[in-house]
Order: sequence, then C-alpha cells, then structure tokens
Amino acid sequence: MPAAAPVKSFQPRIELNPAPVGVDRRAEILKEPGFGRYFTDHMVLIDWDPENGWHDERVVPYGPLSLDPATAALHYAQEIFEGLKAYRHEDGSIKVFRPEQNAARFQRSAARLMLPELPIQWFLGSLDALLNVDEAWVPAGGEKALYLRPFMFASESFLGVRAARKVTYAVIASPVGGYFEGGTKPLAVWVAEEYSRAAPGGTGAAKCGGNYAGALLPLSEAAKHGCEQVVFLDAKERRLVEELGGMNLYFVFDDGQIVTPASDSILDGIIKNSLHEVAADLGYTVTERPFGIDEWTQGVASGRITEVFACGTAAVITPVGRLVWREGEVNSAPTGEAGPVTPTLRRALVDLQYGRAEDPRGWMRRINHS
Repeated sequence: MPAAAPVKSFQPRIELNPAPVGVDRRAEILKEPGFGRYFTDHMVLIDWDPENGWHDERVVPYGPLSLDPATAALHYAQEIFEGLKAYRHEDGSIKVFRPEQNAARFQRSAARLMLPELPIQWFLGSLDALLNVDEAWVPAGGEKALYLRPFMFASESFLGVRAARKVTYAVIASPVGGYFEGGTKPLAVWVAEEYSRAAPGGTGAAKCGGNYAGALLPLSEAAKHGCEQVVFLDAKERRLVEELGGMNLYFVFDDGQIVTPASDSILDGIIKNSLHEVAADLGYTVTERPFGIDEWTQGVASGRITEVFACGTAAVITPVGRLVWREGEVNSAPTGEAGPVTPTLRRALVDLQYGRAEDPRGWMRRINHS
C-alpha cells in the first residue's frame, strides 16, 4: 500500500486590511463586546477542489463573500463549523484552549457531511495566521476572550443532491464577553416535548448548522414560557434527556456523584471531555449513562439531585435552575444561586483557560507567531 502523501506546510499569503477599525473604536468595542456582535479586521479563506486539494490559503480583509444564487450550501446545507476561544494571559501571551480537539472534531463533522477533511496542521495554522494579524482584538480583563469561528461550506454552484466539488473554508473572529445576559445565574429551561434536535443515525454528533436551525422553533416556545433554553429528549421515546440546546447537561446528586446523559446523538463536547478530567482532579466522579427526564424531575423534587449545570465553549459552565414543562416545574436552585459543585468546577476550568492555574496536561496552545 503506497504511503500517504505528506501534507504540505500551511503558508498563507497576507493581504492586510487597508481600513482597519480605529484604535479608539476597537478599545470601545473590547470594553463591552457582547457576544458575536463585532468582528475583527481580517478573516482566513482556503479553497478546495478534487484537482488541487486544499489551496490558495490566505488572510484577507474581513468582508462579504460573493456567492452565486445556486451555491450548494444555500440549498442542501452541506456545511459545518467549530467554535473555540483565544485568551489573553497576564504575561501578554495569547493561548487557545485545546484547538487540536476542535480540529479533530471538525474532521469528523466533515466526514459525516461528505466534505473534505482539512488537515489538522492547516486548521491550527489558520488560527495562528488570523491571530497573528488580529492579536490586538484579543480582549483582556474579566472573562473576555476572542471567539474563533472556523467553518466550511459547499461553494460549488449547482442544483443537485451530491457532494460538492468546490468547497470553501474560512475563519472569522469576534471579541466576546459572557454568553448569557444573566451571567452565571441559574437558567430556566423548557422541555421540548414535541421537537427533537437529533436522531440516531442523524447528524447530531456533527457540528452543522441544520442542527441549530431546528432548535429555533422550540427555543421560541421556551421564551414564551419564560425560559432561556430548551431541553431536548431522545427522538424515539421522548423519555431520555439529551442536550440543553447545544450544551451538555450534568446532574449532581446528594451523595456526590455527577451524572451526564449518554447518547450517540449528542455532540462530542471539548469542554465536556475536559470537565471530566478536571472533575477527577478535584475528587469528583462523572458517570455517563442514559438519564431520563423523570429522574430529573423526581430527583430534584426529592432532594436527591442538588445541582444541575450545563457546559459548552460559549458559556463554559452555567447553572440550571427551573425546569419547566406543560404540567409543572421543579427548581434545583430555589435560592437563585448555584453551588457548591458548579462554581468549583467552573472556576477550575476558567482559571486554567486564563492562565491563573497550572496547565499540567498542556491544553493551552500558545499561538505560533510567524
């Protein structure tokens, strides 16, 4: 069997933005960035086709993409994305949390959506390239960061259900603060009894936009009932807990055990996997198993479940309080405060990300300056 062809080095051409955001305006944005509202001066673009593979890697001024009305992704949703953050540490260095894991998951998502797999070296190189030119956009202070959004889509112009023969990869970046407006106050969540986010054999384990579009209707239903997020149940029986929107759920019991739902339809979370290791360091044991909605409601009502929280890249860890459904509700945080396990785990992860704690596993990757 012939050896695989070596991956060529990532060497992007750089086209600097001739009209970047002014220093004063950028400082104003970084003071109160919100989440996903503002974007840096540049973006990364790479093209792919069967003849040339990945090619024409470049950093260019941030701006609109020119798309043909027949662009395949607009019709058949052949696209994927990732989300990760760059953090400014006290020594001025910029580090990204476990980007190799995002790169590997990006490849898995690509395989599921019949898109070409971007080499991990190119994924990491694209982050370095963008951070090199837009380093000034990485905020400092509090829990601010620069959110990185790599994505890939079928950019071939055609109408027909097949894998595209022209694909575009891009990275954009947005300075961010906290994801939820209430900070780390416990969320109120609504049980989606009529809608599913994913099904066995579907695309739930891939990070693709269609999964999130399907969650918008139940999310609007949640808002009508005074809730900020949606709990999705399994598609077959509507009995097993799966995810909180795009976040993984955890349940803390009065005997100290922590349980998280297991399902083939759940996205493999980077924060989730990291949390299990951090929890073990702190003496907690996390068990992954099927978890029913009745176990949630009855566990909170009886006092066996003492805390509920969710985790994901955007919010890191956020507590969950009220669980609301058509016939009633229970509240795992009746005082309006989380704890003690939830803030302990959250602080351990956040301190690691911002360089306030040791990084024994080497999870924080310093950007490679060109």
